[in-house]
Amino acid sequence: MPEGFQLEVATPERLIVEERVTTAQVPARNGYIGVLAGHAPLVAELQSGVLSYVTEDATRYLAIHGGFVEVLPDRVRVLADLGERAEEIDVSRAQAALEWAQKALEDPHMNVDPAAALAEMQKAQARLEAAAKR
Repeated sequence: MPEGFQLEVATPERLIVEERVTTAQVPARNGYIGVLAGHAPLVAELQSGVLSYVTEDATRYLAIHGGFVEVLPDRVRVLADLGERAEEIDVSRAQAALEWAQKALEDPHMNVDPAAALAEMQKAQARLEAAAKR
């Protein structure tokens, strides 16, 4: 079995990760996908969540939101709508966003689309979870 694989994580704004890794966990629409070198090819839709990956010396975390993942035996490409490294996340801003989304879901007078509030809540939760693991 091959030793590791190339991981690329990109958003429309920037390339976040481009490095050799030994394993990765990706938040797909129907649950997390664990990837090792030599994985069977697949394409999946992403959901908001924490993408983790292991290099020779560390485990790293990203909060990602939406997009697609392409898994090949020697490469994984993640094309996310939004993505942030754990160390880039502003925890107080993410906490405020979570509180706003919770209030918007509870208060019908705020006139906020429940689906939009739920999506914001999922993004904030992913950011807080990734930041907590840094």
